[in-house]
Amino acid sequence: MIFGEFPVAEADGLLLAHSLRLPDGIFRKGRRLTSADSLALAAAGHATIHGARLAADDLDEDAAAAALAAALQGVGIVARRAYTGRCNLHATQRGLFAVDANFIDRINAIDEAVTVATLAPLSAVRAGAVVATVKIIPLGVAGTVIEKCIAAAGQGAALGLLPFAEKRAALIVSEQPGDPHKNYVTAVTSSRRRIEELGSHLGLVQRCAHRREDVAGALRESLAAGCDLLMISGATVPKDRADTIPSAIVAAGGEILHFGMPVEPGNMLLLARIGEVPVIILPGCARSRRTNGLDWVLQRLLAGLPMGSAEIKAMGVGGLIRSAPEAGEDADAVEPAPPRVASGRRVAALVLAAGSSRRMAGDNKLLQPVAGVPMVRRAANAALASRAMAVVAVTGFAADAVKAALSGLDIEFAHNPEHESGMASSLRAGLRALPADTDAVVVVLGDMPLVSAAHIDRLIAAFDPARGNIVVPMKDGRRGNPILWPRDLVAEMQQVQGDVGARGLLQLHADRIDAVPCEDDAIFADVDTPDALRALELR
Repeated sequence: MIFGEFPVAEADGLLLAHSLRLPDGIFRKGRRLTSADSLALAAAGHATIHGARLAADDLDEDAAAAALAAALQGVGIVARRAYTGRCNLHATQRGLFAVDANFIDRINAIDEAVTVATLAPLSAVRAGAVVATVKIIPLGVAGTVIEKCIAAAGQGAALGLLPFAEKRAALIVSEQPGDPHKNYVTAVTSSRRRIEELGSHLGLVQRCAHRREDVAGALRESLAAGCDLLMISGATVPKDRADTIPSAIVAAGGEILHFGMPVEPGNMLLLARIGEVPVIILPGCARSRRTNGLDWVLQRLLAGLPMGSAEIKAMGVGGLIRSAPEAGEDADAVEPAPPRVASGRRVAALVLAAGSSRRMAGDNKLLQPVAGVPMVRRAANAALASRAMAVVAVTGFAADAVKAALSGLDIEFAHNPEHESGMASSLRAGLRALPADTDAVVVVLGDMPLVSAAHIDRLIAAFDPARGNIVVPMKDGRRGNPILWPRDLVAEMQQVQGDVGARGLLQLHADRIDAVPCEDDAIFADVDTPDALRALELR
């Protein structure tokens, strides 16, 4: 490439070095000039211009940037159109940005004409975010230089994206007498924002006393509901592994992996697990929206990276991450808890809990514990932990006792005074209480304690509002429960009678049924008798 000042008369084919303003417009830097352009420049009074003339084996800045960017594309990373010697690479989805600095350093060492800049390793990015940029410094560069850079790029090994897995999270908030309500609100608000921004779902929020037994019970409930990420916001921050919340984790069958972290803010985070499910005791700074150590732990867990004691200990370098306040943030403000986030399908869950348990020898089956949790509470927790945008529970027989068993849960109640007439009356009462903007309803039976949020979410994911399909779970050719019904069938459901629910509508609208395969028998396991309850407890 030859760079210099050229007579306008010799400008044909030249790459313009600097933008020029002419009476009829602007000739921008990098423009390949034509003979007509030369005449326009001369007419505007330009005798000479600065530019570059490429040799036969040179690439102009855009072609060079595009070629190298294409070679840098990796899993989840794509290049877009080059412009003014720059070609950006973008993330295709949410995740953590992965970069091998050795590849980037080798490229940048080849020639000063070629530069590659990236985000810091393990930066959290959204879909479409710029994660790296190739910039060609001069107007053109030798093709042999770009060939060397492409060879050093590692054929897609330099850059990549670790996508965030979707988790079903639960938040347990422990409280002591006299705790201000704003502590609960800020814990829920900040936790939901963090989880939802990473593409996961905070469905189940539980409040309990700041006692080991109560927190351990809440942990068991969250696991039974199908949650696979557990967070605890305690009334006090633990000061020892033997403190209230850590000992509750151990009492629930868990183990402490690491207490504390070399990141500020976030020092007091505690990481544990129950089986394969991670449990995080939130540091006090988790109530703030500012970046802290909790964000790092959540991001890496959701990206599938190992997260244990060794990984936390290795976070010290760069661990001073006191971030500036977000735009417009008031550190003392208390925001209202954000609403449950729908999955794009506005589906409500209806928990039928009005039955009189005639076959249970005088006991209300819905209040019977399964693995220490009342059966009806297990059903309600599963609905709450799912992607349902609202949960309504229908009470009838022993309504006060059932409501007490569901205390502290974020659900609405509908009472059925005609519960003795059968399930149909409870269905009608619940349907009348649904939010007006629901697209569909999942009918959850309160006596099916093994149904989890995962079962409900499969139905929601299979629902198509445009088609209005009925979605049923199926295993080995047998149909189970719960069942999802589209909104346009609610009027017909409100006409059913007796104790068979809406079973007849399935036959009437068989052409609208979509079956979702299930791998276990939870969709069949209802409890009507003491023998059925004992059999369930032996599983």
